[in-house]
Amino acid sequence: MTLAEILRKSASRHKHLCPRQVLGARMGLLAGELLHLDIPRADKRLLIIAETDGCTVDGLIAATGCHVGGRTLRIMDLGKVAATFIDTYTESALRFAPRREIRSLALDYAPGARNRWQAMLQSYQKIPAEDLFNIQSVCLKIPLAEIISRPSAKTECEMCGEEIINGREVFRNGRVVCLSCAGENYYHLETNSRSPLAVH
Repeated sequence: MTLAEILRKSASRHKHLCPRQVLGARMGLLAGELLHLDIPRADKRLLIIAETDGCTVDGLIAATGCHVGGRTLRIMDLGKVAATFIDTYTESALRFAPRREIRSLALDYAPGARNRWQAMLQSYQKIPAEDLFNIQSVCLKIPLAEIISRPSAKTECEMCGEEIINGREVFRNGRVVCLSCAGENYYHLETNSRSPLAVH
């Protein structure tokens, strides 16, 4: 697929085209090239860890075919327009992040643009990859097998009783518990909280 085709696909998902989608699409294309993988993929050989949600991710999905539901795209929201691409066969991992200077460089590549946003939208499609991205070989802190986990695994939390899938349970004081009950959750229950269905 060409960049233009990928951007059309991304724009249809996103309802319009924006500069960060272009960055995501270009990252995906270049990652496929550098990892010697054909994209878009229909298998699970390529895993992407995106460091933000939103626009960039739509570009990544359109370019690579990776997506959350297929367990080939993970979001670790660090608030950065960056992503790591992992070949799950070789475990080679490349992290892409835009270079600091690309916003000012955008004006050189799109001198006739109506505004800065349009300059970025146009120029990010043209700027050579070596001027657009910092690319680093990285080693994952968590073993790849642990990140991918066991998709068929399931158990039950011995504290809250909820089902835990994909091998995400942990052991605390000899009990199988979910990450929430282990204190690694993103919420806390309101005091005296009742189910919204009970008051409906």
